[in-house]
Amino acid sequence: MFNYIKESYNELVNKVTWPSFPQLQSSTIVVMVASAIFAVVVLAMDLTFENVMEFIYETLGHLGR
Repeated sequence: MFNYIKESYNELVNKVTWPSFPQLQSSTIVVMVASAIFAVVVLAMDLTFENVMEFIYETLGHLGR
């Protein structure tokens, strides 16, 4: 177990390439923009489905009378 921790630490310190601060900022902006676009797409799908279902229920409701 001790050897595993020692090797893990060695790999994190010596072998892993950490991003610079500007790279980190750029990646964060990309994730935020992609999340916003995804949220807008899901909202549009939700509103469309809501309107379609409302139309179907109203149409079927009038047929039963």
